[in-house]
Amino acid sequence: MSNLALIAKTQSLIAAGDIVGAESALVELADAEGDGALMVVLEQLPAKDILAVIREYDNSKESVINLLVTPEIFARAIVIEKQYKDLTRTHLRGMVNSVIFREDANPVDFLTAIGELEGGSDALADYFSEKWSRIEAFARTGTFDSMEDDGEMMSETALLSSAYVPAKLELEEVADQDWMQMAWLLRYECPDLFIETVMVLRAKARAHDMGLDEEEEAEEDDGKVETGDTDRGKATPAARDDDEESAI
Repeated sequence: MSNLALIAKTQSLIAAGDIVGAESALVELADAEGDGALMVVLEQLPAKDILAVIREYDNSKESVINLLVTPEIFARAIVIEKQYKDLTRTHLRGMVNSVIFREDANPVDFLTAIGELEGGSDALADYFSEKWSRIEAFARTGTFDSMEDDGEMMSETALLSSAYVPAKLELEEVADQDWMQMAWLLRYECPDLFIETVMVLRAKARAHDMGLDEEEEAEEDDGKVETGDTDRGKATPAARDDDEESAI
């Protein structure tokens, strides 16, 4: 099967909600022709379709897609993940952790690629959304213990200054392959992106305090679908007029 035919087949399966079938088709290509052939196809698939496959991450098995996706391809996928109405961010954190912290990866390469795209800091803020107070504590004190924080938010100028101070925690102390390690890497390896992410988190918190919670915002966005449907492989986000990478 030619690459174009496989791409068309994969897109058709995804459009029909058969995410497992789409992943199987890609895995079959890798098994038959090698990882290089799969990478060629992944580079040609729209980000929306890559996202549909990798967000169904299952930690009970390894996915060849998650193991091979490049920082640039992954970044393009992650910035549109918000189109799914996953208010718990369960899928977001799962797939980010599975890709960024895979054995052969350099997490900073992925973070840098995400930060270079519009919407990158928003995606990272969504990743940290349930840990907002502890990220604020980390920004202010260098630890994740919110009890050590006096609750006063640092100004953006103070954040800029504090981002370059020596780390209080060693990376080995927070190497959980989850949000703490992610926050540490952002603050000390990508400080500008860390500050931008903190500012986005603050904006989201203010919007929530004003009653503009994410569920209400989601109801106003016709491009989103119910996560319950996507979790069962029944749907992917609807195409938008301005989404040049949509497969549907």
